Amino acid sequence: MKKTRLNVSGMHCASCSTLIEKSLKKLDGVKTSNVNFSTANANVEYDELKTTEKDFIKKIEDLGYSAEVGQNRKKQAQKEKKEISNLREKLLISSIFAIPAFILGMLFMKTPLPYQNYVLWILATPVQFYIGAQFYKGTWAALKNKSANMDTLVTLGTSAAYFFSVYVVLTGNGHQYFEASAVLITLVIFGKYLEAKAKGKTSEAIKKLMHLSPKKATIIRDGKEIIVKISEIELNDIILVRPGGKIPVDGIIVEGYSSVNESMITGESIPVDKKVKDNVIGGTINKQGSFKFKATKIGKYTILAGIIKLIEDAQGRKAPIQRFADNVSAYFVPVVILISILTFVSWYYLFDAELSFAMITAVAVLVIACPCALGLATPTAIMVGTGKGAKNGILIKGGDSLETAHKLKYLIFDKTGTITKGVPEVIDIIQFSKDDILKIAASIEKNSEHLLGEAIVEKAKTEGVELNKISNFESIPGHGISSNIGNKKYYFGNLKLMNDIKVKVDNDVSDLEKEGKTVMYLAENEKLIGLITVADTIKDTSANAVKALEKLGIKVYMITGDNKNTANAIAKEAGIKRVFAGVLPEDKAKYVKKLQKYGTVAMVGDGINDAPALAQADIGIAMGSGTDVAMETGNIVLMRNDLLDIPKAIKLSKVTMSKIRQNMFWALVYNSLGIPVAAGILYPFTGWLLNPMLAGGAMAMSSVSVVMNSLLLKKRKI
Repeated sequence: MKKTRLNVSGMHCASCSTLIEKSLKKLDGVKTSNVNFSTANANVEYDELKTTEKDFIKKIEDLGYSAEVGQNRKKQAQKEKKEISNLREKLLISSIFAIPAFILGMLFMKTPLPYQNYVLWILATPVQFYIGAQFYKGTWAALKNKSANMDTLVTLGTSAAYFFSVYVVLTGNGHQYFEASAVLITLVIFGKYLEAKAKGKTSEAIKKLMHLSPKKATIIRDGKEIIVKISEIELNDIILVRPGGKIPVDGIIVEGYSSVNESMITGESIPVDKKVKDNVIGGTINKQGSFKFKATKIGKYTILAGIIKLIEDAQGRKAPIQRFADNVSAYFVPVVILISILTFVSWYYLFDAELSFAMITAVAVLVIACPCALGLATPTAIMVGTGKGAKNGILIKGGDSLETAHKLKYLIFDKTGTITKGVPEVIDIIQFSKDDILKIAASIEKNSEHLLGEAIVEKAKTEGVELNKISNFESIPGHGISSNIGNKKYYFGNLKLMNDIKVKVDNDVSDLEKEGKTVMYLAENEKLIGLITVADTIKDTSANAVKALEKLGIKVYMITGDNKNTANAIAKEAGIKRVFAGVLPEDKAKYVKKLQKYGTVAMVGDGINDAPALAQADIGIAMGSGTDVAMETGNIVLMRNDLLDIPKAIKLSKVTMSKIRQNMFWALVYNSLGIPVAAGILYPFTGWLLNPMLAGGAMAMSSVSVVMNSLLLKKRKI
């Protein structure tokens, strides 16, 4: 199976995307198709032996739209601007004709001016057939595919009003509604114009990310500084970044040091210190010193490009709740047309109402019932929600992940590198002699490549300890090391090493081991002179994150390959009461599966050795570290590696789902109440009848209100 993305042009409502999506699904070889009106993208999964991208483009063109493979973001941004500009132009032209028509039709209704109906006919015609041409095209495309959409409702409603008015002018019987059809189309265009402008704001997160990369960079070639375009940078190029400059691509520092503002990528406001061998991310800003770095990732392979693609994919993936809206929309338009016909028949034939009265109620039903707001309810909220997450360093891969996150009952943390820092640190230095234990241990560990040895050497550097010269270094696998400092022979390692060299150890270290510390013994010849303990300590925010998750009603577990003593010590420090210890990496997924029998489960890991468990979980949460593996594996990626972002992600899921429900409730209640009112159900009791122009304005505003409600998400704190 192959996946492709098409950029679709010409869609002007959520019904258009539904029509294209269903038509693509009918093609032989297409497994899934997902068309998002908000992003103007079609994502298709298909069997390339049975169908091709050309078939998709042809099908979309047959429907009256246009499409192209891939996504040229610059081109799409230009299209969005052009769409808004076209709608503004149409609104202006339509208003020039509709406003005078409205004034004539409403103010001079009882005392008409000479040739007033003919003037109204002239004013309404360009609006109906020039401005309204897009609705006729959309209706025809839907009819060709045995379907109906929003365009169908607008076309039927305005055409009924227009052609009935032509009949009135030619026969002199009844009241004309030219101003109603003209104003109605103008209001729909006005609603689309406001919707397009508001819709553009929902994708601001991607637009801001796209503008992070500088257009040019200074590279060093043959000892000379050359300014080139970003697209001309090659792998392994040496790039110079001055204070205040933007880092153009991903790389590793080879000379100099500075602090870098990475907030636009990770959401972390505090600048990060960078030195030689540290990684830098394209799009971030150099604050102080100058440095040179080697380009390791360019073009679409940079972290920034990966984040943009991830967000685009997320905004294109539907939440399961969207299926409900799609199903309702599919049946809604035909049902509305039927209700409109029944309304006309009932008033005209059963209640003996005038032809104009029956027609106007039928038109009002068609116009007010447009399901566009329902189609926008979910995608707009998801676009804003995923954008807000990205701004806070929380990358959520799709509407489905966003919806699932708020249902979580259980959450499993991997220990190393997730709850803990993943780097051992020296905790205790216990001396049994006057010798400088740290100085001796660090001196003989300097040549060791063991992770625990590196922790001791790092501690000595931090303390400013000057190391001794050593000789006769020997590594004893599984036990430790030995070395000479001057004429003295030292041994440094575990209890097995001490037993091997017959060093007497009377010290009880069981309490230290229960605290999850690794105890290392230092002996001079056959005499024990000190102990050093090393442990992988928990992150500063781990305990607070666990508390926040428990407050949200989520049961927290920890899973690790460590022994029970070490596991329980770390779990206790983090405030976790439930522990799976001694678990092999390949068996972690089995524990996730067991918990899934009782509810929705999230797994939190570093995205590398935890990949099977992350994939098995309902929600895989990967610690970012800017790794490609993390982005590929998790449903949610935490760019800051801060566990406090997990409760934030869950809260974001809750508030986004709340917005979606609000939008759907508004759209459904609006239509449910609006249709009977438009049909004239209140007229026998109150004498009140909904004018089609008011119905059109209300319909346009319903879509805008849904988009605006989604945009309020931006101001919510998480």
